Amino acid sequence: MPYANYALRGTQGDAASSLAASAALSFSSSSSSTSSSSTAFSSSSAVAAERAAGAHPPTSSVARVFAPPLQQKEDAGSPCSIFAPVAPASSVSKEIQEHEQDSVWQEQMSGYKRMRRQHQKQLIALENKLKAEMDEHKLRLQKEVETQANNTCIELERLAKKQAAQLEKEIKASSTEEKRIQQQILVQQKKELTTFLDTQKKQYRLCRDRIKEEMTEDLSTPKEEKQERLSRHKETMQRSQAEEEAQLLNQQRLIYERSCRALKRRSVIKKHEFEQEQIREELNKKKLQKEMEHALMIRQDESTQDLERRQLECLHRLRMELIRLQHNTELENQEEYNNRRQRELHRKHALERRQQPRNLKALEMQIKKQFQDTCKVQNKQYKALRNHQLEVSPKSDHKALMKTLKEEQTRKLAVLAEQYEQSINNLMASQALRLEAEQEAECQALKQQLQQEMELLDAYQGKTKTQAEAQHENDMQKLEQKASLRRAHLEQKIEEELAVLQKERTEKVKHLFERQERELEAFDVESSRLGFGSLASFDFPKEDDR
Repeated sequence: MPYANYALRGTQGDAASSLAASAALSFSSSSSSTSSSSTAFSSSSAVAAERAAGAHPPTSSVARVFAPPLQQKEDAGSPCSIFAPVAPASSVSKEIQEHEQDSVWQEQMSGYKRMRRQHQKQLIALENKLKAEMDEHKLRLQKEVETQANNTCIELERLAKKQAAQLEKEIKASSTEEKRIQQQILVQQKKELTTFLDTQKKQYRLCRDRIKEEMTEDLSTPKEEKQERLSRHKETMQRSQAEEEAQLLNQQRLIYERSCRALKRRSVIKKHEFEQEQIREELNKKKLQKEMEHALMIRQDESTQDLERRQLECLHRLRMELIRLQHNTELENQEEYNNRRQRELHRKHALERRQQPRNLKALEMQIKKQFQDTCKVQNKQYKALRNHQLEVSPKSDHKALMKTLKEEQTRKLAVLAEQYEQSINNLMASQALRLEAEQEAECQALKQQLQQEMELLDAYQGKTKTQAEAQHENDMQKLEQKASLRRAHLEQKIEEELAVLQKERTEKVKHLFERQERELEAFDVESSRLGFGSLASFDFPKEDDR
């Protein structure tokens, strides 16, 4: 504000000087009746106008501080510049006000930077928290996978032990069943042999009794011949029965051996069926565990995807909240800045309006002083003109000449006073209108400037918010693409593992069937070599036949 006051004072001084010079020149032109007096009056008026035109307000301390070095040297070289002049109160107030404004601005910038650093710390803290949460989540998922893998191994080992025990139990049961059937066959064969021997004994007794009856009826045959005939028949019967018994025993032995061989074949088939059932159970168990593992992987992938989405949304919410706080702070600072600029302008205008009467009064006094100086110059010129006229005119005309010159001087001074008064009135009116117009122009310029700054701030904040939203949408799209790609890789991995499991299942079943087929074929070849023939349709004695 002091700079504007100094500028206003300079313009007012220039206007007053021009008015004084014009008034002096008009007076000198009106009094040009004589050449010598006109020349002297004109020169004195020009000197007074030049002195009035050179009357400017003194330089302030602020202007002296910021003056160029050459000007400072010139001022320092003058005798009056040994001691610096006392700064006006307006300059000191302006310097204090500028210092306070700088302090407020620095405080705002410090608070804004502190807020931005705090926001950055919050973002970093949230990112670290989310990273730790994700690491903990991955560690928990890894532990779940390891636990399931350990449980799978334990279950497979338990199943292998269970199947080994069941196979051993089945082998023992087959052996027991085989021994039972063998014992049953032996008992049945023993019964058959006993029945056969009893039948032979009955037949032998019947034949013996029949021969004895025949011999008893035959009285012509000597007793010795009868005894010999009976002995031969007895030997024949015994030999025949012995042959039949041997044949029966041989037949029973063949049946027993063939039955034992068939029992072994049936035990082998039962063992094969049990092995098939066990490998089917093992493969189904592996398939079930693999499906559970895949379900766990899918569930973990979904939980990871949900956690990533929640974390990204949380980060986006914090960013938008910080952007909102930042924008609110910027708007508050801008509004505070606008209010401060308006208050400063209003304060400046109020100070100018308060200083205007004093400035106009000083200008009026300056013009009056110039008028008084002009009047003094004119009085001197009048005296010089009067003395000159008295010297060159006769003494009888002195009274009339002095009266005429006095009237002319009075009339000219009255006209000059009227001109000065009119100039003062015009100057005051023009200065009031000029100050009002300048203040209105400054208000409009400041309002337009602040409006433009507010529009620029709104545009910048809108652009920042739009960019943040676009970045958030891009981050979400990248996350979805990452999750889709990870899910596709997981599904491909699941398909590959299922294909490997199916291939392993097919190969194991194939190898088992081939081994069992080879074992059964080798057993049948051995049976054929031993003369047992085909044992596939061999019938065993029922349980009720014991």
